[in-house]
Amino acid sequence: MSEEQNKWSPQSFIDDLYQDSLRKHDRTYDESWRVILISRLQECLGDFSNLQGELQSKTLESVECEGYVRRRVELSICDSLHIPIYVLVPNVKTTAKFPVVLAIHGHGYGSKEIVGLHPGGMENFDSPGIHKNFAIELVRKGMIVAAPELIGFGDLKLEADQTAGTPTDNSCFPLASQLLILGKTLAGLRVFECSRVLDYIESLDETDNNRIGCMGLSGGGLVAAYTAALDDRIKATVISGYTNRFYGSIMSRRHCLDNYIPGILKYAEMPDLIGLIAPRKLLIEAGNHDHLFPIDEVKVAFNRLKEIYQSFDAETDLAADFFNGGHEINGEKSYDWLIDNL
Repeated sequence: MSEEQNKWSPQSFIDDLYQDSLRKHDRTYDESWRVILISRLQECLGDFSNLQGELQSKTLESVECEGYVRRRVELSICDSLHIPIYVLVPNVKTTAKFPVVLAIHGHGYGSKEIVGLHPGGMENFDSPGIHKNFAIELVRKGMIVAAPELIGFGDLKLEADQTAGTPTDNSCFPLASQLLILGKTLAGLRVFECSRVLDYIESLDETDNNRIGCMGLSGGGLVAAYTAALDDRIKATVISGYTNRFYGSIMSRRHCLDNYIPGILKYAEMPDLIGLIAPRKLLIEAGNHDHLFPIDEVKVAFNRLKEIYQSFDAETDLAADFFNGGHEINGEKSYDWLIDNL
């Protein structure tokens, strides 16, 4: 780029707007800050609360697997929207109730990708990809796992996208853009979806509703973060491959439209939003070579999270695993951390 063309670049204008936003952020981390920021986050995500109706479920199949049972359930989260979820239950004879983890997939072909299945439903244990079949790893640790299909992926793509492209193609852009026109966001719809899955989890006889956790990768990390921030039923959260600053990740490259929440930087940067989980337990998992969410920015965000947790006298409830890998689940620390904290 020539010097003349560089002079015309609007990047410095964007940077000035960003810095001006930062100067207006409240960094007095206390309960008042938390209450106000939760309200602002809910407002930016869009309101879906008026859609809540009677929660209905129907078991579509139940498959005996090695050490666990895999159920597929259809859940009506509102009158016009039904979703499939997988529920993995340890195959153990006991009268005790199990801890439960809400397992949230990222971009790919949906919930099948984390429960050991190919897009067509055949078993996939040899090449699990970046999700590492983490729902199976968790159920084998003795936890019930609820793995919803996020809206826009897999069987929840728009009808026009179901037969087009590849199984990993999604409906994120058309859904997100239409929701934006309606004053809502795709991130907000997915958080609403997960809140309804939590309602379903609480209705199960096998679950201990005082021991609910959450784990998500990438876009699923976004949904895990904001669901946990807004829903105190989640007691322990693992965010994998997402924690950063907006400036160093979402604003620094072209990301899926589901990452963009209108107006959110007027109020807070990403680590402040994740910090709304405090003082509940939180583990940040990040690969040193993650090309989408750079590790240097992860560490900046984690230092901010330490400030927030210290302000709530909860520094021992914050943990991290910065592992030697890329944009992927690791699990070496996080699986046992969930068990220990649930």
